[in-house]
Amino acid sequence: MDGGDYSVAGGVEDVYGEDAASMDQPVTPWTVSVASGYSLMRDPRHNKGLAFTEKERDAHYLRGLLPPVVLTQELQEKKLMHNLRQYQVPLQRYMALMDLQERNERLFYKLLVDNVEELLPVVYTPTVGEACQKYGSIFRRPQGLYVSLKEKGKILEVLKNWPQRSVQVIVVTDGERILGLGDLGCQGMGIPVGKLSLYTALGGVRPSACLPITIDVGTNNEKLLNDEFYIGLRQRRATGQEYAELLHEFMSAVKQNYGEKVLIQFEDFANHNAFELLARYSSSHLVFNDDIQGTASVVLAGLLAALRLLGGTLADHRFLFLGAGEAGTGIAELIALEMSKQTGNPIEENRKKIWLVDSRGLIVDSRKESLQHFKKPWAHEHEPVKELVDAVKAIKPTVLIGTSGVGKQFTKEVVEAMAALNEKPLIMALSNPTSQAECTAEEAYTWSEGRAIFASGSPFDPFEYDGKVFVPGQVLSVTLKSIS
Repeated sequence: MDGGDYSVAGGVEDVYGEDAASMDQPVTPWTVSVASGYSLMRDPRHNKGLAFTEKERDAHYLRGLLPPVVLTQELQEKKLMHNLRQYQVPLQRYMALMDLQERNERLFYKLLVDNVEELLPVVYTPTVGEACQKYGSIFRRPQGLYVSLKEKGKILEVLKNWPQRSVQVIVVTDGERILGLGDLGCQGMGIPVGKLSLYTALGGVRPSACLPITIDVGTNNEKLLNDEFYIGLRQRRATGQEYAELLHEFMSAVKQNYGEKVLIQFEDFANHNAFELLARYSSSHLVFNDDIQGTASVVLAGLLAALRLLGGTLADHRFLFLGAGEAGTGIAELIALEMSKQTGNPIEENRKKIWLVDSRGLIVDSRKESLQHFKKPWAHEHEPVKELVDAVKAIKPTVLIGTSGVGKQFTKEVVEAMAALNEKPLIMALSNPTSQAECTAEEAYTWSEGRAIFASGSPFDPFEYDGKVFVPGQVLSVTLKSIS
């Protein structure tokens, strides 16, 4: 197609077809749009199922194609929530919701908006992690765009195959670091799909303005390469110049097709690519990396909320991170920036109050030559410390933050050490999904004798402690619960 009005400055017009079922939509030339009858009921943007009124059934040639009863959307919602609650396995609920999204978009988002606390853990973490692991087996109908090495040189054509032109937000992943689950290749598509569902349900962005994309450059996951149901390229990951050229073509094509104001969110890229992509394109495109910047902003909000219980300012506290990747260094940097904003002190001085532990132990100055560039600002003067519990005892943090992607790292000894140092230790086990959290809420409270303030990146079930039932806090909703 020629650019037409779709490539206007900013690339976005505030005109959508969802509001009128009979409105023609911009489509690729070889397709036909029929917003009536049988086709209308199979268009998820406009289908209302049994909620079509008598007048609508006449106007859109639906007579005889539906049972005679007319149900309100509220009654449809009640029935579907009842059905969802019958499923005992979260993945079954996920599949049922994805089926609903593919046949009745309006009802899907009504369910999600009205039942966000119950359905958020299904649409996103922790259930989306299992869905990505099994994406090939549960794959039914493609969602979003797949850009692979096969499309190199033709990415602009691929983007033009997407029927919606007024795209405002793109969430893109290459599937190399999905949550705390590692390289899931093409099956990481569940993450952009789930994240954009939240853009609509929680942020009010129209579904047609959202585009999930997976860039498939292969996978190093041997299990997937040997899985007969795997849906991606069966080759090891492209790296170096081949990878960079594909990403550059993709970024250029996005800007050409959707304009300079389309938001591109990098999601779940591995460390070695995430920082480089953000640095390379932040001056030419509207981009942000959710793992580096998005997570940091939410965690900082959680920390500021926790200060109501801890007392003092950020600068009065000492922070220890387990995990020095995108999330850990991103959060640490934003904490240091906020300290500078509050105190006026140089950011270098504030960084000295923030310590990070990676797979080789405490990041200290003697390791600086071997560190990746994004870890070097956090290499402070200190003797080497290998174990986390020893780092806790040496650094004496008031706040312990887990971004390691490895579960069960906040052991009883670690939590007890935090509790021995602090009247109210703040423990944030942020790794996703729930199975990869550094500790559970119950463990944090029990091992600290009920004094911990706890927050997590994924939800935990309520639990009983000292004769009372407690609901753990989750950073995603910026809520922190204390039983002190």
